[in-house]
Amino acid sequence: MPRIRFTVSYDGTDFCGWQRQTATHENNTKPSVSQTITNALEKVFCHDVYLNASGRTDAGVHALNQVCHFDTTWSEEKLKNFNLARAVEHKLPESIVVKKAWLAPDDFHATISADKKTYRYLILNQPQPSAINARTMSWMRKPMDLDYLNECSKYFIGEHDFKSFQSVGTEVAHTVRTIHSAHWNWRNPKVAQFTITGSGFLKQMVRNIVGTQLLAFRKDWKPETMQEILMAQDRRKAGPPAEARGLYLMRVFYPQDLDNRCRQL
Repeated sequence: MPRIRFTVSYDGTDFCGWQRQTATHENNTKPSVSQTITNALEKVFCHDVYLNASGRTDAGVHALNQVCHFDTTWSEEKLKNFNLARAVEHKLPESIVVKKAWLAPDDFHATISADKKTYRYLILNQPQPSAINARTMSWMRKPMDLDYLNECSKYFIGEHDFKSFQSVGTEVAHTVRTIHSAHWNWRNPKVAQFTITGSGFLKQMVRNIVGTQLLAFRKDWKPETMQEILMAQDRRKAGPPAEARGLYLMRVFYPQDLDNRCRQL
């Protein structure tokens, strides 16, 4: 069965997350991103689709380049001139867009094959909130000091146990992760952005890291406090998660060999 890999972007505001959590199924009326895409694919391919993604995003979190794959009963010959993005365009809401698709080798797996991911968090930093950006950015009134925040961020770089920054809800074998880079900069004079790249992330880890740094900034903690919180391995020592609306999955990285063996559709 041919395997199709594709990238998708979405505004997560109107969804309960990438995948609906069983515990909240009855109480959550919002659809999941994955089920919405699956429904569209099944209408196009006329068979059941089991969709895999690089990872799950929480309710309200956005993605610019989420990576997915599924297997199809269609032949490679039938797929040769097939445009997946165009085929599902009118079967998806405007808040979800399939960007590109490839015919992938059998050993490609959107989840397991991923080497690292990049997330970005956006904060509108001005005296008043913005109605226009209310869905896509967090907001802070107090003028932000990015030099201070970058001093905080450096403590997250490297291999650490991030148990203090893991929210409950997903069982994992261990809580050690490697962060390759983490830094703040000004996207424009009114928007601050935090960009972090790592081998993998725990549940709400990025939002917890951002939220803790912002709490430290508001309370004038020393930047070294970030190291103390890491070493404590206690979620109660860290701050609350930053709002979901400011977080974006920017990019998922795969081994070059796998990328080279994917043929664009």
